[in-house]
Formats: sequence, structure tokens, C-alpha cells
Amino acid sequence: MGIFEGHIRVHSGDRFALVASRWNDFIVERLIDGAKDCILRHGGTEDQMDLIRVPGSFELPMVAKMAAESGRYAGIIVLGTVIRGGTPHFDMIAAEVTKGAAQVALDTGLPLAFGVLTTDSVEQAIDRAGAKMGNKGWEAAMSVLEMVDLAHTLSGKKGHK
Repeated sequence: MGIFEGHIRVHSGDRFALVASRWNDFIVERLIDGAKDCILRHGGTEDQMDLIRVPGSFELPMVAKMAAESGRYAGIIVLGTVIRGGTPHFDMIAAEVTKGAAQVALDTGLPLAFGVLTTDSVEQAIDRAGAKMGNKGWEAAMSVLEMVDLAHTLSGKKGHK
């Protein structure tokens, strides 16, 4: 029986799209920094990353799909923050962004990692963007690196160990 799993590393020809919202930018910037740091620490370079900014989290899936369909990227990392307010808006946006991102991955077959925070407060978002709870941007990047490596393994691309 063969066992296949990915490793957290960057291959020389791989490029990554970091698709990030501008809404709640003071938090999203920390997620971007975490994702970039992860890629750099696992063998990537700045030249292997493109940052694509969108207005808010709702726009993330559409632009992630555009990036995936461009053929430029080995993996996509979506980054944003949706913070609960006093209206049902949070529930609608959080659900649609989550479903939309999953659909992009399924439709395109490209590894996509979900680094969108859905929190009850600004404090919780800050904790998950580099404070008490780690950096979810870093974690999303680790996930996409592993999935891209697994995709290389399953496709039999040359140069994979």
C-alpha cells in the first residue's frame, strides 16, 4: 500500500497568490506578514509571491478563482477578517466567504488555504493574527505549502523527492 503525504516546503517553480481584503486592514496586514514569513522560512522567495488586494472578505472567493484560473499559481491563500457586529451581516458574509473559498478549490483543483478570521470581537481577531493564538496567516500558508507539495507528488512532477 502506498502512502502519500505532502511536506511543508516550497518548490523552485511554484508561485503563490495571497488574496487579502483591505477591510480590517490593521489585522489583515498581520495575517499577510505571517503567510509571507512562512513561505520565506520554508524555502520561498519574495518573487514567488503576489499580493492581490480586494475591498472586503466577500470579494475573496471571486478573485481567488480568477487567480486560480490564471494558471500562474501553485496555490492560493485567502486572508481576511470578519468580526461579528450587532446585525446578521456577519453570519451571511462568514458563510458565503467560507463556502465560496471551498468551491474555488473544488472547481479549480488548485490548493487553496482559508486564512479568514471569523471572530466575535476585535480582541479575538488580534489574538489570532499574531498574539495569543498564533498567526492564522502563517497556518494557512503552511497548509497550502503542504497541499501543493502533495499535488506535486500525486501528479508525478519531476524534481519531487
